[in-house]
Amino acid sequence: MNTAQNMDVVRRYFEAVAKGDLESVGAAFSDDIEWHQPGKGTLSGLHRGKAAVFALLGQFMQRSQGSFRIDKVGPLMAQGDLVSTSLHFCAEKPDAAIAMSGIDVLRIENGLIREVWLFSEDQDAEDAFWG
Repeated sequence: MNTAQNMDVVRRYFEAVAKGDLESVGAAFSDDIEWHQPGKGTLSGLHRGKAAVFALLGQFMQRSQGSFRIDKVGPLMAQGDLVSTSLHFCAEKPDAAIAMSGIDVLRIENGLIREVWLFSEDQDAEDAFWG
């Protein structure tokens, strides 16, 4: 695939995330996806495979009582099989709220998202929020 096609894969992925279209989100992932969740919190680390990534995403929703969302996705930038974007995410729970910027880097392989790396504006605050 060329760079423009890789960017289209990521564009469709973020559109599906925004709509809550889990079927399309899953269809964007390679079966052996690797999701690198930063930090030192209980959700941090390497999550391998669709089931593990969906379990992680489910924890985001559970721990935020369904409020987690990406409310802004910046322009996509790409080189070869890597696509990156800035974004802003937020979530709330009874005793805390979080709203911060981040950078996502996604590696595309055979038309699917094979790896994801996340970088947060304030990793300590994110770790504290998720637990």
